[in-house]
Amino acid sequence: MSEKILIVEDETTLQEALAYNLIRQGYQVESAGDGQVALKLARETQPDLIVLDIMLPVLDGFEVVRILRQEMNTPVLILTARDDEIDRVIGLELGADDYLTKPFSMREFLARVKAQLRRVRMIREERGQETTLVKEILQFDNLSVDLIRREVRLDNDPLALKPKEFDLLLFLARHRGQVLSRDLILERVWGWEFSGGSRTVDVHVRWLREKIELDPADPRRIVTVRGSGYRFEG
Repeated sequence: MSEKILIVEDETTLQEALAYNLIRQGYQVESAGDGQVALKLARETQPDLIVLDIMLPVLDGFEVVRILRQEMNTPVLILTARDDEIDRVIGLELGADDYLTKPFSMREFLARVKAQLRRVRMIREERGQETTLVKEILQFDNLSVDLIRREVRLDNDPLALKPKEFDLLLFLARHRGQVLSRDLILERVWGWEFSGGSRTVDVHVRWLREKIELDPADPRRIVTVRGSGYRFEG
């Protein structure tokens, strides 16, 4: 069955062009012109990817991402008309997975879509393999990472992690004791096509430390290895 993509774009010409090219690639496509309709379609159709413009009527893209992240882990590729770092940072902080700044080429757009969907397939395959394993929960003292439920608990209390925060923690935990470079983390967690820099890794590590460290200013679980990257101690 072909993958489903929801396009949320109020500029009709661009919406139709994106839909046309995605359909030509064999994807199923739903379209919305405002944030409220987008949320309704996302809940009804459960797409594999959401392409989301930031500047939308009724509800803007930032609010749509914020609500979506409370309900589902569907990858979100945001589109912004302004080459403004603050838009990209806010979108990523809210839980978006990647971004494109308008104007962009259709080739680049399709490459980003394929990269996100490839990540979705890899995660699903990993989950399928994990269901056959006896050990479905990684335990580090009072910190547990549930691979199947995608849930993290500290002192048995669930933590509210963004999807990328969970992916980052899981990658670090699976390589406990190993020094992992920022570039490697960026490639394995965000994908090599991601256009953001290593600062993205640092920001997400800081967020994780605020949630899992006893003293984020003196981290003991996610340790910085100067000049090399990070090491997870458990």
